[in-house]
Amino acid sequence: MDFLPGAVVEMEAPENMSSYRLGAQTSGMLVAADDIISTPEPHEIWRKQTEPKARALITTSEAAGQESPTEAQELLERIHELGVSALEAFLQSNVTGPPLTWNSATLIFPREIGENPSKLRKARQNLVEELSVDGEAVYKLIPNVELFSLAKCLLNLPSFARPGMPARYRWARVTVNFWHQKFLSENAASLQESIYRDLDALEDDLNRLDSEEQARRLVQRATIHTQHGFDQKAREDLARVARKTGFEFKLTGRLGKRTKFQEKDLSQLVVLAKSVDPIQVERPDQPRRERDGPEGHADGEGKVSSKPQNLDLNNDTLLESITFSKPTSGPSNVQEADISPSLAALDPSNQPVLKPLDSIILLAYASSITNTSPVDGLTREETLPYAARVLQDGSSNWQIYTQALLVRSRIEGYKSRTIERSVLQLQALVDQVIVETTVTSPPNQSGPSQDENSTPSTFLPKPKPSESASASERLQYLPQLASPPRWDLEAELAARWVSLGGLRTALEIYQRLQMWAEVALCWAANDREDKARGIIRRQLYLAPTQKEGLHEANDDDDDDDTFSVDDLTIELKPLPPDAPRLFCILGDLEKSPSAYERAWEVSDRRYARAQRSLGKHHFTQGNLEKADEAYSKSLNVNALNHATWFSLGCVRLQLEDWQGAVDAFGRAIQIEETDAESWSNMAAALVQLTLDANANGSEERAEKADEEVVDGDDEDIIAVNAPKADPQKRIKDAFTALKRAAALKRDSYRIWQNLLNVSVKLSPPPYTDIIIAQTRLIDLRSKTEGEACIDVEVMEGLLAHLIATTPSPAPTTEASENGSQEKEEEEDPKQRKPGFDRLLTDLIQNRITPLITTSRRLWLLTAKLALHLQRPHAALQAYEKAWRVTLNRPG
Repeated sequence: MDFLPGAVVEMEAPENMSSYRLGAQTSGMLVAADDIISTPEPHEIWRKQTEPKARALITTSEAAGQESPTEAQELLERIHELGVSALEAFLQSNVTGPPLTWNSATLIFPREIGENPSKLRKARQNLVEELSVDGEAVYKLIPNVELFSLAKCLLNLPSFARPGMPARYRWARVTVNFWHQKFLSENAASLQESIYRDLDALEDDLNRLDSEEQARRLVQRATIHTQHGFDQKAREDLARVARKTGFEFKLTGRLGKRTKFQEKDLSQLVVLAKSVDPIQVERPDQPRRERDGPEGHADGEGKVSSKPQNLDLNNDTLLESITFSKPTSGPSNVQEADISPSLAALDPSNQPVLKPLDSIILLAYASSITNTSPVDGLTREETLPYAARVLQDGSSNWQIYTQALLVRSRIEGYKSRTIERSVLQLQALVDQVIVETTVTSPPNQSGPSQDENSTPSTFLPKPKPSESASASERLQYLPQLASPPRWDLEAELAARWVSLGGLRTALEIYQRLQMWAEVALCWAANDREDKARGIIRRQLYLAPTQKEGLHEANDDDDDDDTFSVDDLTIELKPLPPDAPRLFCILGDLEKSPSAYERAWEVSDRRYARAQRSLGKHHFTQGNLEKADEAYSKSLNVNALNHATWFSLGCVRLQLEDWQGAVDAFGRAIQIEETDAESWSNMAAALVQLTLDANANGSEERAEKADEEVVDGDDEDIIAVNAPKADPQKRIKDAFTALKRAAALKRDSYRIWQNLLNVSVKLSPPPYTDIIIAQTRLIDLRSKTEGEACIDVEVMEGLLAHLIATTPSPAPTTEASENGSQEKEEEEDPKQRKPGFDRLLTDLIQNRITPLITTSRRLWLLTAKLALHLQRPHAALQAYEKAWRVTLNRPG
């Protein structure tokens, strides 16, 4: 939702200050402080609004300057408090719970709207449409959306960004915009730019904050980085927080047992963590796990209260948790250079309780790892100990413990022995959030997202109020956790059922949530593209004989076969807020570029995915020029999309636009510095630029020779000794890029082959890097290709350089064919000093020679090296094998 200066709030100066009335109006929404105060049971977050000066009618932000500086500042402070209160109320009703005790619709909207269900539905639909950004839409059935719209409206006032304003105003705007970004189907470029613009402006303020507040803000910024895919920046902020607070943690290994039948202790991954001042917990006498209700946890003062239910594994093979062996007495049995003595002394099975913020750091580290790392067993094994450490001692905050259960559930969803608990735990969390955010009998609640007449059923018994946490405790660390809202959590549960083959259960969840795009994708994933196509078209088109009102009445029925798919040809007016996404899905199903074009037009040329999909379509069809144009348009909207820059670079490589490819891959590297493929492809483009430049340079020199100036005695011609450009600059840049790519992706033989090829083009060649590249190629390809993985010409060049620059060792007398020679070969490597000659000699003798089977040139190579090392017997044997290979060659 975009707010123009001067269009959101205005102020009038009434005669009596005590008659002020506070409000903000947008899309028919009105907030009145008098109504809030007169509510029979006002919520605690509105208590700050009861002061008389907060009762002013506000209509323009610029009018605030007409008051005295003190009054204007007080007014802005009231607006800020109201916006933060509205945001917290919205998050409480959709993310954390417990349910609100008041009706936000009748409180915020005028009476004629708040008490009229049809008008209320229409007003909320308008608010949902206004929350669309760059063609990205929010969930259309967000409960209490008026609270978020109010917070978004107030906290984004231009007055809060003026110089000299308190930094908390900007932080509040960053928070509300980040939640807006999180609610969208994909990250919006304009919101991302706004968020990071505010974060850059707040950088100086961070250093002026006290230690506790600075740690909170840095963790919040790390969470924002993770949401936008900047995992490296997130880890840097988390490391900075750990240094600031003195929090120590380390992912390491300890001996222990994981299964019930394991007899020998094996190394197990564990996170050792210790806060500066660990929380002292008054542990109860009962066991830590209680099957009859929520578990106990320690609050910030060390007292034990309740926490969400942690389900047992109940597996016939795996233990509930790793049983670590007892540490030996005396000095630590773990000698690690990068672990502190305080961590090394910890007992892995009985670690101290962490502070809440330290627990969030561990969970944030796990999220940053899974955000960009490959989804494989190694990544999951690396991230699980972080969640296990938070769950081990029972985190000291309800919401943190809930987030840890969610992280563990996501990790365990890929193992056959833990997938059952993963699904049941996720179901329990979904039930918890639904129960804690659903009002059972609120008056005048409108929309299918509110079940007004029935209490939601739960997988586990609903906890008693005394066993639950307060709203303030749950909201305390929510900006740092960024827990998913209820509809995203339910959608995640549906996606988990899809991965398990529970199609019907997943469809029931998606249909209840009215997430028709996900319903269609679910059918398409099960080879029912005709069904998926019909669902999408019913959200976008009408049949000629169908009335729009009938469509709205039956928009929750995806099995409506009254009209065939081909009959749906008349586009809806107005289209749903998520129409750009629906058109793109339709284009994917029908292979129709016109659908992508329509998505682009509907979004007012702001939906980057439409052009990305169009570019991919043109690329698969071989229309490289159109693909280049489409990807460029997408990047004009969202220039921070790494995948699009990479795709554009690949298109330009095929178009032989080498400079354009270098620019595209360079931008991709700026966004994601650890992308090895981008480094490698940029190096390939740089090499081609060098080849073209050399070819063009030869042609230019030939032309200049033909057009040589005849009059060479002109005294006015002055020769200027301009500095010459380095002709190998691009090759050197390509070499540097490939070295970085090889360091990031050591298992890619193609990158090592490219590094080898580029290295030999440099003058002088980097001999050590050439040897390392050839050695790595042998490690990766020798088992499948044998001697074919060896570049014979390169090795011959290296040996020639060795012979030309290194003198031969002093000859020795061979007493026999075996005895003295074997002794010489054993002692000679010890006598050689480290360097190029030793690396090359070891490569040929120990790595290449065992691979030779049918290559005469490789046997001659070993013979020349033996002669250079004054070993005539070994040289004679190599020459003989080369001769035999030549004789036995067929043909």
